[in-house]
Amino acid sequence: MNKLIVICGATATGKSGLALNLAPKLGAVILSADSRQVYREFTIGTAKPNLAEQKLVPHYLIDICDPTETMTVADYQEQAQALIANLGISPLLLVGGTGLYIRSIVQGMKIPRVAPQPELRSHLESLGQTQLYGMLQQVDPLAAQKIHPHDLVRTLRALEVYYVTGIPISDQQGENPPNYPILQIGLDCDADRLESRIQRRTEAMMADGLVDEVEYLCQKYGVDLPLLNTLGYQEIKQYLGGEITLTTAQELTVLHTRQFAKRQRTWFRAYPQIEWYDADDADLLAKIGERIHEFIHDK
Repeated sequence: MNKLIVICGATATGKSGLALNLAPKLGAVILSADSRQVYREFTIGTAKPNLAEQKLVPHYLIDICDPTETMTVADYQEQAQALIANLGISPLLLVGGTGLYIRSIVQGMKIPRVAPQPELRSHLESLGQTQLYGMLQQVDPLAAQKIHPHDLVRTLRALEVYYVTGIPISDQQGENPPNYPILQIGLDCDADRLESRIQRRTEAMMADGLVDEVEYLCQKYGVDLPLLNTLGYQEIKQYLGGEITLTTAQELTVLHTRQFAKRQRTWFRAYPQIEWYDADDADLLAKIGERIHEFIHDK
């Protein structure tokens, strides 16, 4: 039977490095759980594993989508579940910081397969959130109970699913947990040490050519590409547009990354199944290696 080991936590806590250390010892491969590493050409700013790292350990679920396409959680789940079922390798390492991607696998989220409907959304948005929420209360009162009256994004999604399928989103959601054993390992450290890690990683990205990467992507896809408004890319795009200095762009990247990491920590801390380890523990590899040995050999 497959056994899955999850390595999760906030950005810059060393998840990828830990996985690269563990995988060869376990004979494992790495499944990425990063919502931006799925996109081709977005490399430096997403801390995508380099070619040497990919040669050392096979990586899956990176570079599987063009930047002009949209990878939904349902798309990711489908591809990840197929790999887990068909690779014939155990254990597998699921590594990343995108909480929804990880949750879709470990909890078997049931996700309505309804692609975004831009025209429908535009029409609905024109009605205003108050009217939209009232409509949702009529067609799907269960979903409305779980969605805040001012949450436009989730209200729109629930209405979109209903009008496309004719079935309330609350009837299409739920969980179908996998039948294979899962060990969830989380990496964390205190806020000051995490900020230092984020600063060092941002400096490394700049040294590796992040500015050139963003300039190339802006020229190829245009500055309005949605992915260029994400962490690290938006700040450098502002610099290239003459809005801020490079120093300011780097400082803003650190600030926004720290804010993002705080949200990630809050998300992951809500799941008691995750076993936490100090990312800066000198014996981290030995401790986690011992825990994994117990997990693998547990009948």
